[in-house]
Amino acid sequence: MSTTSVPKGSSLANKQFSTALSAMAVRAPTPLQALTGPMSNENTALRKLKQQTTTDMPVVRVDELAKGPGDVVQVDCAHVVKLRPVMGDRNAEGMGASLKYSTKDITLDMATLPVSAGGKMTQQRTPHSMRLNALAQLKRAIPAFRWQRSLTLLAGARGKQDGTDWVLPLATDPEFAEMMVNVVRAPTYNRHWVVNGSGLRQGGAQLASIATTDAMKLSHIDELAALWDEMSIKMAPINIPGDPAAGDDPIKGVLMVDPLVWDAMITDTTSSSNIRTWEANAIKRADYGDLRRHPLFSGAPIFWNGILVRKMQFGIRQDAGDSVNIVTAANRLTGNETTTTVAAGLSTTHQMARSVFLSAQALALVSGANQSSEETYSLLENKTNFERNLELAGEIMGVEEKLRWALPNANGELEMTDFGVAVIDSVVKKRFV
Repeated sequence: MSTTSVPKGSSLANKQFSTALSAMAVRAPTPLQALTGPMSNENTALRKLKQQTTTDMPVVRVDELAKGPGDVVQVDCAHVVKLRPVMGDRNAEGMGASLKYSTKDITLDMATLPVSAGGKMTQQRTPHSMRLNALAQLKRAIPAFRWQRSLTLLAGARGKQDGTDWVLPLATDPEFAEMMVNVVRAPTYNRHWVVNGSGLRQGGAQLASIATTDAMKLSHIDELAALWDEMSIKMAPINIPGDPAAGDDPIKGVLMVDPLVWDAMITDTTSSSNIRTWEANAIKRADYGDLRRHPLFSGAPIFWNGILVRKMQFGIRQDAGDSVNIVTAANRLTGNETTTTVAAGLSTTHQMARSVFLSAQALALVSGANQSSEETYSLLENKTNFERNLELAGEIMGVEEKLRWALPNANGELEMTDFGVAVIDSVVKKRFV
């Protein structure tokens, strides 16, 4: 009988720990998990080579760089072409519409989250396992960091919210840009709305005139659904794998709202808005499509007019007088950004809160593989002070990027467009002034 031992410092031990950390990070209940579809089972060489998940969900996971060397992955977008029929026996040769594509390069980088497990005397003084506690901190922090970085890219701003639950620092931090890897870009003009009374005003310029009465109500969901139907550059509906009702009752998208926006919506007392009906609709749609087990329908979401509404854990908020990057109507084609100032009328009692509406193909989640562990997430250990002090670190070989291309609008002009994400800005009342 032979025994197998894994000596200290063995690469096998690192891989075992890293696999466990990777599994915990991937399964952690952040919105990224719920918004990502499975790996496609289409039998095509392109899909196999690209190693990406289905494009019917808001987050497209691209594992191409986990299979080999490299730090840049290319994501392509095929333009929807306008076709024209040729009738009868007329010559159709050479009359076909040209296929056009837009491409986007996404750069991969590594992030390391270190945590100290203390020394021998630290462990002696407490009954708790410092190693297990450090691992638990990494289990929480790694998925939170990736979601916060994703949310910042999707929202086009980091906002003012901060605290121990925020791993990603404020945009004023000198290392913020390095941590983001990819540039945070303001929402494109055709994907930005601001609550203006009972309606939604397109473009961020309205932030300069936003008022304390511009809270989001249930009626604004109806307005968003109508806008979705009439967009010249369409947002693709979400198709949850296994949903038999996707064809005749498509889910237009998921509206991820700020916690205070959620509170404002569920306390909406407008006579025509019945929150209980909307909650019942979510249950009915989940049953209809056999989606009760899907995480997007877990908890207590609301559903109306094809839009699923869920509350986010984190908020993207700005105070009165803050500068916000926007794209004006004049710059809608190029996507060049300017700044506007949030209306001073919000005073110290209210804030602007940004909600994120996600349709298919909003974000690319790119993953690579650490050379030592062959995993996207790696657990590193380092002993110092004559091996009496232990420091652990979680290493992430991955990056996120909002999917944006120049796409033809109704006039045939190429307009810079956030493909699967739009934002809605509204006003919330501060709970702590």
